[in-house]
Parts: sequence; C-alpha cells; structure tokens
Amino acid sequence: MRFGFGFGLALVIGAVAIIVAALWAWPTYNVYQAQMRGKAELARAEQNRKIRVFEAQARMDSAKLNAQAEIAAAQGVAQANRIIAESLGGPEGYLRWRYIEMLNETGRDGKGRDVIYVPTEAGLPILEAGKRPGG
Repeated sequence: MRFGFGFGLALVIGAVAIIVAALWAWPTYNVYQAQMRGKAELARAEQNRKIRVFEAQARMDSAKLNAQAEIAAAQGVAQANRIIAESLGGPEGYLRWRYIEMLNETGRDGKGRDVIYVPTEAGLPILEAGKRPGG
C-alpha cells in the first residue's frame, strides 16, 4: 500500500494545523480556567463571609437573651429578698435570718463548726475567742 506525495503533504499540513490550533487554544483555555477559578474563589469567599455574619448574629442574639435571663433572675432574687426582709421585720431581721441559715449550711457536712463567729452587742464578732492551740 503506497501513499502518494499528496497524502504525505496532507498529513504534514494536518499536523501543523493541529499544532497551530493547540497553540492558539491553550492560552485561551488558561484564561478561561483562571476566570472560572476566580469565580469559584469569589463564591467561596462570599459564602464564608455570610457564614461569619450569621455566626456573629447568633452570638449577639444569644448574648442578648442571656443578659435578659440574668436580669430576670436578678429581679426575682431581689423581689424574693424584699419579701423575706419585710416578713422578718426589715433588713436587720433578714440579715439575722441569713446568718442562722449560713450556720445551718456550714454544719451539715460536719465541717465548718470548728470556729464560729458570734455577733456581740456592738455588732462586731468576737474573733476566735478561746481557740485551742495546735488546731
């Protein structure tokens, strides 16, 4: 099977045409690929920014709700303290009651009864009176 001169010339021209087309298409493809990569990075950056904004908004909402809960709890404690103080004859009665409660709480586990501070007539405690040596 013999091929003529025209066939060989057609092969060479075809190969040159393919090489020229590749040389022209390669930079164009690189530009297209860079554009697509840039669009993908831009979309990723926008999505990450939206995520950060939503997370910040969630933290802010959470902080506001926590603050409201703490304010409500403090108002409840203040109101409860006011009611107890009024029922015990004022702030001094309330403080005396809190002192008795503190003594009860410290004695429950068997610890804390070693030293007791007793208020005197002047309102000042007698500090560690009669403390045993070595204890």
